Amino acid sequence: MDWIDRIASVRRWGRNGYRAPHKPLLLLYALGDHQRHGARQIPYSEAEQRLSVLLEEFGPPRRTSPAYPFHHLTSDGFWCVDTVAGEGSPGASPGLLRRSQARGSLVPELAEALDREPGLLERLAHFLLESNFEPSLHTEISTLAGLTLAGTPLSTRDERLGARRDPGFRDEILVAYEYQCAFCGYDGWIDGFSVGLEAAHVRWWALGGPDEVDNGLCLCSIHHRLFDRGVLGLSEDLGIVVSTRFVGRSPAAEGMVLDLSGRPAGKPQAGLSTIGREYVAWHTREVFRGRARTGVEAGTST
Repeated sequence: MDWIDRIASVRRWGRNGYRAPHKPLLLLYALGDHQRHGARQIPYSEAEQRLSVLLEEFGPPRRTSPAYPFHHLTSDGFWCVDTVAGEGSPGASPGLLRRSQARGSLVPELAEALDREPGLLERLAHFLLESNFEPSLHTEISTLAGLTLAGTPLSTRDERLGARRDPGFRDEILVAYEYQCAFCGYDGWIDGFSVGLEAAHVRWWALGGPDEVDNGLCLCSIHHRLFDRGVLGLSEDLGIVVSTRFVGRSPAAEGMVLDLSGRPAGKPQAGLSTIGREYVAWHTREVFRGRARTGVEAGTST
């Protein structure tokens, strides 16, 4: 069994639809550190700061601690921890990890394989990204994790991801929404091709969301990114909601984001399925951040 097979065998850290990307984010951070510095031990105090930002930006909208993956990843065969007292993690308490001067590292076998096998680090990183996050977030996550990636994402050629993304999903969604962003109505074309429009999953494909019209939205590039980052969401009656945690004071931010609050999202053409409530509920629970602005708050930032 190679390293991607080993990661694939334990890659689903969420349960019952709940997102728990703590271990994938720690592995991505560790791979980025290895790419820059080679094999070394990473002090918990250093990892805590960087991993906290990754979890805050790309984790679920719930309180979480970087101590959890730093300790628990040791059980999966990729990560080891020791302290000034010797081998082994003292536990998942941030205070214990700090006081014991805990240090974590990729297991020696994995570190050696990364140095020995060209392209393995990138393949592992692509797999972790593809199996836990939407594509619109991959570049930002890689940058924040300190990773420089090239090559072809595994989704196009690796069966270990399970069911492959349907390459026809984008066309199906754009046709369903008649080539218009469901949030702002943008419908740009160049030389006979739509440009700047994308097919967004409401429930992420990586976490069980199907490539079906009732789980898709046609969105322009910027609203797709904001939807996947939890700035924008949907209400039960498919109105557009904007997070109270979003801050935007410019006229552009007001027009592109804040003014969307309370508007109905565009619907697919007649005869096609509207978005399923179960997918909206998942996005609200697992992606949307904070609470939705009310009409009074729509033009202000908090």
